[in-house]
Amino acid sequence: MVPCKRARVGHYKESRVFSRTPVARFLLVVSVAIASVVACVLPANAAERPTFTVGWSIYAGWNPYYYMARSGILKRWADKYGIEIKVQRFDYAASLDAFVAKNLDACTMTNMEALDMPAASGVDSTAIILGDYSNGNDAVLVRNGLSFSQLPGKSLMLVQKTVSEYLFERGMVLNGLQDQLSKVKLINTSDSDIVPTFLSNSSNQAAVTWKPLVSEILRDKHVTSIFDSSKIPGEILDLLVVRTEVLRRPDGSGERFAKAISGAWFETMAQMSAGGAIANQAVSGSAAASGDSVESYREQLSTTYLFSTPRSAVDFVRNPGFKQKMDLVRQFCFQHGLLGQGVRSVDDVGILYPDGTIHGKKERVRLRFDVTYMQLAHEGKI
Repeated sequence: MVPCKRARVGHYKESRVFSRTPVARFLLVVSVAIASVVACVLPANAAERPTFTVGWSIYAGWNPYYYMARSGILKRWADKYGIEIKVQRFDYAASLDAFVAKNLDACTMTNMEALDMPAASGVDSTAIILGDYSNGNDAVLVRNGLSFSQLPGKSLMLVQKTVSEYLFERGMVLNGLQDQLSKVKLINTSDSDIVPTFLSNSSNQAAVTWKPLVSEILRDKHVTSIFDSSKIPGEILDLLVVRTEVLRRPDGSGERFAKAISGAWFETMAQMSAGGAIANQAVSGSAAASGDSVESYREQLSTTYLFSTPRSAVDFVRNPGFKQKMDLVRQFCFQHGLLGQGVRSVDDVGILYPDGTIHGKKERVRLRFDVTYMQLAHEGKI
């Protein structure tokens, strides 16, 4: 979960074939007229449809994008709105880079990365889908029964300046050990290396990572989890974020995209929570995205709080506690220098909420939470 195109517009090309006969000229005029009528009635044929690309990376809460595309759900919703939507898998860090470089129209990311990557880079972004929050997927792991109070003076393996470090700091704070944070030696370790490195050397005492890596490490009987994201529910959120300029395209295609992707997403969520054969198909299709067994993927889902209905997602964002959680995240980003070079205040990267309130400077809003399309999905208006 952590680090780890433009609309194509086709043009009708008039035939350059010319005939001197009146009948031929008549037929040509009629054929052009018919083509014009068809173009007016069906402006979104394959060549003319605006195309949008969504980047996603492997994570329990994002794998459904793979299933959504493979099952035909996404195409059906895109067809409804006269657009094309492509989904493209990336490594997580690479997906964020592509989004910041404006090579993607939308991208899956955490709330923290939405702040410290596109927003901090000056890319005005809008979160339109709240997909889930980590409810135990991220964990602090220790050997031999260590406690938080025993970690100062020891080394801790994790991907630094990510939600792993955020989780660790929240654990220390909630255990009254914030003044001891500087005494823990952080060892920056990539997600691809953390499992073999930690397990191959018993002198490695502590690590922070996420599932399925957590599950692999916990197979060692000497390793236990002392803190996980279920203790800070709703603070590590997984979003679909769209570049605001894409959402606001003058031709309205950006809004059509937002409606289509929201409709497809919540139809997929309905399938996954339906039970029976329908849910089994959706879950197995999503597990295939990462090559997981259905059993393994279900285990990951058990610690992922999916917003299975648009209403639940809208209610969560509109709850006053949501702003408090985001304030914790933005303060962390500022304290760790993640909001960009030259940023002197946490308010230099603003966050706009659905009720119009702002964290930060109004003229510096770079991250927006917009529940419009989730609300439309809830009301059955998309």
